[in-house]
Amino acid sequence: MTRVAAVDCGTNSIRLLVADIDPETGKAVELDRRMTIVRLGQGVDRTGRLAPEALERTFAACRAYAAVIAEHGVQKVRFAATSASRDAENRDEFTAGVREILGVEPEVISGDQEAEFSFTGATRELPGSEEYLVVDIGGGSTEFVVGRDAVRAARSVDIGCVRLTERHVSGSTPTEAETAAIRADIAAALDLAERTVPIREAGVLVGLAGSVTTVAGIALELDAYDSAAIHRSRISREQVDAVTARLLSASHDERAAIPVMHPGRVDVITAGALVLQAVMERTGAAEVVVSEHDILDGIAHSLVAPAKGS
Repeated sequence: MTRVAAVDCGTNSIRLLVADIDPETGKAVELDRRMTIVRLGQGVDRTGRLAPEALERTFAACRAYAAVIAEHGVQKVRFAATSASRDAENRDEFTAGVREILGVEPEVISGDQEAEFSFTGATRELPGSEEYLVVDIGGGSTEFVVGRDAVRAARSVDIGCVRLTERHVSGSTPTEAETAAIRADIAAALDLAERTVPIREAGVLVGLAGSVTTVAGIALELDAYDSAAIHRSRISREQVDAVTARLLSASHDERAAIPVMHPGRVDVITAGALVLQAVMERTGAAEVVVSEHDILDGIAHSLVAPAKGS
């Protein structure tokens, strides 16, 4: 077993996974998994730069993660940064800070790499008899990946819950006009994705990341966020429609009072739900299989494990 640490730094959150992985079988034993909302992508869509306060929040989380990594005696570390840092003019400042704190070079990965890691993490434990459409709804971007044992086609598009909220929502709850604008952006992005990814051909829709897992937790009417209950749950299109309608009509305080809602998602969850709803409408999927295993797991496996199907 090789002890690895994977860090996924996205637009809204930074996450850590420490695991022991068998390089021969790919079997993983999870030792620590944690998430911190840092909103690294704050204002990036508007300014093209990472804000100083967003960088400091992210660096503070990195310091905490460095202590966890040291405590576990990790052998290999990989740090992958996604949409916000791809888009930022001052990403060198971000890279230098991470390198100083964690002692590793952060990789600002492409949308295609992000898609492949997401697919690997999400499907490794699923049966290989079906072709999957894996949809990873992030803060700044959403990845669409179709494949069975390996990726057949992938595309990353710039619709994420943070980006859409910052671009279109002026108050605590989107107006009808703002909701229409969000939906128009999503539709255009889906058109773009469909140029290269046959999103209507897959038999199973798999949804990843915080927007999807939060929608699932609401649909399941959980009293608190429960990863075990959410992981591999199947949420119907009717349930997604009902949750989305509820979020669209809820005030900030009403969303914050939902038991499964992380405080860092209160202002952006509605846009994330709208993306999931639009994907289900476009593909005709009757349900979404929700996975707690995603890009983070794919990054971890990339350090030691053979690719699925090899």
